[in-house]
Amino acid sequence: MSTPANALFAHKKQQLYLVLSAIFIVNALLAEIIGVKIFHVNGLIGLPESVPGDLTAGVLIWPAVFVTTDILNEYFGPRGVLRVSLLTAGLILYAFAVIYATTRLQPAAFWLDVNKTDAQGRPFDIDYAYQSIFRQGGNIIIGSIAAFIIGQLLDATVFQRLRRITGSRLIWLRATGSTLVSQLVDSFVVLFVAFYVFGNWSFEQVLRVANTNYWYKFAAAVLLTPVLYLAHNLIDRYLGRAETSELQTEAAADVSV
Repeated sequence: MSTPANALFAHKKQQLYLVLSAIFIVNALLAEIIGVKIFHVNGLIGLPESVPGDLTAGVLIWPAVFVTTDILNEYFGPRGVLRVSLLTAGLILYAFAVIYATTRLQPAAFWLDVNKTDAQGRPFDIDYAYQSIFRQGGNIIIGSIAAFIIGQLLDATVFQRLRRITGSRLIWLRATGSTLVSQLVDSFVVLFVAFYVFGNWSFEQVLRVANTNYWYKFAAAVLLTPVLYLAHNLIDRYLGRAETSELQTEAAADVSV
């Protein structure tokens, strides 16, 4: 028979998974949409031009995804990560399908007319610009989904294996270690499939941007370690120490991935 304490814990557990999933989904979706832009970071942070500094815009918020992945793994195990990863992949496909459909709509004549020049008065085709940006996003969907699923499964697997070695200690090691391994694969796969197989990049360009993306993620994983510990502390307070320990034990016993 369910007691009030058990019912409260079940409610808090459900709310925690819902909030973490929402953070995961919105950041993953945004990263996929804005990932079509490649920007030069050297001038922004003062690096010399001799240092490779081209990044996809999506990596700016991707650290939020892999931090959330590690928290989900810690409290809900690989199956918890897999459920939200598959849901996210489906939502990304849906989003790109809707976006692509909008690029096929006939533009209104007045919209083209009022946007026929840019700020400098040069001729500008806003519908062409819209299609160029969003159809490029559509072209990378295969690479994005492939890299996303592979990266998430790899992250969950490495995280749990490190957890068996470290137990409840060294949160930073299993979180950072799993991220560094999974993102090594993810950073290359998404760019190779999206911009080399289905795009017009050279293999050298893929390697250069993938390398820069990976080292950015490496640095972010290390720098976000305090955020990970803060999240754990807040969750422990929200659920309660005993309940948190119970949830972590259940997650550690989940070896389905």
